[in-house]
Amino acid sequence: MSPEKELENLADQKNWQEYGKGRSPFQDALREFRRNKIAVGGVIFVVLMLLVAIFAPLITPYDFDQQNQTSNRENAFSGYDITTDFAEENCHWYNTPLEWGCTFFIAGSDVLGRDLWSRLMYGARISLSVAFAASFVSLTIGILFGTISGYIGGKTDMLMMRIVDFLYAIPILPIIIMMTVYFKALARRGVTSGFMGTLILLNKATGGLFFVFVAIGALNWLGQARQARGQVLAFKEKEFVEAARAIGAKDGHIMLKHLLPNIIGPLLIVESMAIPGYIFLEATLSFIGLGVDPPTPSWGAMINEGYSTIKSNPHLVLFPAVTLGLTTLAFNFMGDGLRDAFDARLRGRK
Repeated sequence: MSPEKELENLADQKNWQEYGKGRSPFQDALREFRRNKIAVGGVIFVVLMLLVAIFAPLITPYDFDQQNQTSNRENAFSGYDITTDFAEENCHWYNTPLEWGCTFFIAGSDVLGRDLWSRLMYGARISLSVAFAASFVSLTIGILFGTISGYIGGKTDMLMMRIVDFLYAIPILPIIIMMTVYFKALARRGVTSGFMGTLILLNKATGGLFFVFVAIGALNWLGQARQARGQVLAFKEKEFVEAARAIGAKDGHIMLKHLLPNIIGPLLIVESMAIPGYIFLEATLSFIGLGVDPPTPSWGAMINEGYSTIKSNPHLVLFPAVTLGLTTLAFNFMGDGLRDAFDARLRGRK
């Protein structure tokens, strides 16, 4: 055999070894996810919003509640009444390379003369906090309820699922509104003792965000409970679960160590697709005055403050509405990409 032929054979063997290497299901899913450019773009946008929320004090020139009474409802890139004394006293960027940003409002100002850009950036903290906190509450309650129901089975399963069916028949939004109104009424009455007093103090410390977490997360676990129950029913008769029972493993150990790792993936994907709904629900509550407490900025509250003057000051609604829409779209794209990547039946269809 000629040297050239031997080199070709060696090259073919090397290629075969490289392509013949097996990939784990996670590697296959990650490879498929990277092919979905829209989903990757959604992840990039979400990561950017997370960075904005974390570093909001550094990328905003003013505090979100800082008022300039002589410069209210200014349009974007204006600030004719921002004096040097006001900027020197209140602007975070003064005496830095970004000092030029102290002389005008990047996105304009609202009715009270507050910098709209600063409020937008701090508003990202509210929306993302609600997104992840409500998801955590919903996922935790749903997994616990659904796993126990599906694993125990029998009359217990039937009773627990009837509870879910009953709660499904109740409109969630009115219940959330009533819960929020009740909590805020207790806060206005000045309740500071007992369990509710502790919750009210905690809510006050978080700018009214804690009750939003409770209201949204506590009633959005029903779908997760059904998903978890279905996954447990599919896995609990598998050989590895039977083997765990045969060696005397307790029920709690089986659910935690054997069932949960196998069902958590699909549940995380379902929860990621529910995040846009949580963000919109928080914006809706803030829009009708039942969200976070003023002056804590929320995109929904900012839209409510500006819609009455939308003809003369469209920027008051445009900037928070666009930011809210882009954020929810990014989470939708990310959730769709995760679903397509981890569901082998959908791979290659797009």
